[in-house]
Amino acid sequence: MDRTRLTFAGQLGDTFDDGGPMLLVEARSVFGRRRMHRAKAHVILSAIRHRAAELGSRVEFHQADTYAEVVDGRTDLEVVDPTSYEARRFVRSRPIEILPSRGFITTEAEFAEWASGRKGRLLMEDFYRNARVRSGLLMEGNAPAGGQWNYDHDNRKSPPKGAVTLGLPEPWWPVEDDIDAEVRADLDRWQADGLVDLVGQDEPRRFAVTGAEAQLALDDFVESRLNDFGPFEDATLTGDWTMAHSLLSVPMNLGVLDPRHVVDTVAAEYNAGRAPLASVEGFVRQVMGWRDYMWHLYWHLGEGYRYSNNHLEATVDLPREFLELDAASIEANCLHHAIDGLARHGWAHHIQRLMIIGNWALQRGYDPGQLDRWFTDMFVDGTPWVMPANVIGMSQHADGGIVATKPYTSGGAYINKMSDHCGGCRFDPKVRLGPDACPYTAGYWAFLDRAAPKLVGNHRMAQPLAGLRRLSDREQVVHQESLREGL
Repeated sequence: MDRTRLTFAGQLGDTFDDGGPMLLVEARSVFGRRRMHRAKAHVILSAIRHRAAELGSRVEFHQADTYAEVVDGRTDLEVVDPTSYEARRFVRSRPIEILPSRGFITTEAEFAEWASGRKGRLLMEDFYRNARVRSGLLMEGNAPAGGQWNYDHDNRKSPPKGAVTLGLPEPWWPVEDDIDAEVRADLDRWQADGLVDLVGQDEPRRFAVTGAEAQLALDDFVESRLNDFGPFEDATLTGDWTMAHSLLSVPMNLGVLDPRHVVDTVAAEYNAGRAPLASVEGFVRQVMGWRDYMWHLYWHLGEGYRYSNNHLEATVDLPREFLELDAASIEANCLHHAIDGLARHGWAHHIQRLMIIGNWALQRGYDPGQLDRWFTDMFVDGTPWVMPANVIGMSQHADGGIVATKPYTSGGAYINKMSDHCGGCRFDPKVRLGPDACPYTAGYWAFLDRAAPKLVGNHRMAQPLAGLRRLSDREQVVHQESLREGL
């Protein structure tokens, strides 16, 4: 039987197309489940509709309320194994032939083989090195290029003093077309009719949604920003929301850009002598290491991981400012700019996510399950598979150390070192007590005080907890933070 390939929203590129007939469903109910960033809804709809237009007569394109309306009753379908537990349950409950998953550099079988031979924790660094050996990428025989596996210590520069931006050319931006105009009109109508609940801005579209656009975005990154990516990948400037980042997570997660092609392209720049190894390795580690690792952990840890982990017993509901992406009343300058940028673009780079937004949430005990869903729904690159280990594990330490060995939290000194935010803030990152006390600096100690019973056996937290015990004004700081209202 000739089968038709059912294609989901994370499978919209040539990697998932073997040349046969295709079935593409735009299911409106997906956008009405929870509040979603408007830019996220826009890029997904734009990507689906652009793919339908590209495939032409080879695709059945249906705009329906649910997938079931289109799929039920058919016996001629096949699918590349989709990217969420919910979607996998859907296809497995129907007579659909399931093909192995694609769109990542290492396969699920390769990860299973690697994991089965490990004793103890499954460390990302070990997985990454194994992937380098398997792929031969940035390798010199059996040794890593340059003699070391990881150049992270070279990639922690503060932003240039007095700079407003990194001074790089503005990134390549897609040009919106009639499809984008139709998407915007539909979102306006759906929102007016109460069918969807959207927040944030989406004009103009800033992320690639087709293979052709993604290639242009990749070429632009390699030409204009790759060399500066490494040194400044952890830095933040108020006037430069993109910094030297690639903005390629969206097209990779939509499936329109093959991550193996991405890392091969970037590695070729080092091999040709056009890019420094530290920048190239740092980027490859993000894509082939961290991104693949998150994908595999999603399946390895199981569906219950995102619902059952709350090691630090954090139960505070997300604040209105997060839910509505309203930065106007947020006093802490760094958090104000992170939430404001998220409202404008649906995106923030990884340090803003981890050390500004995530750090704030960790210190204040926000419910990790709520935070996981918020990250998934508010970020244009948020997917069910990418966020749990990132948010619940790495950011909030809610899994007790499965993903990260210690909580990722810091006081205002780190933010002051890696950004220009503190200079224009009403709070002082050096002060932990009084009206000028930085909520991150004071919040750090208040968090340690609250979480100490859960962290006391963690050897990586021994020094911070010893510092907490020596803190002369510990009780006053904790009391002060318990009374702090608003953001």
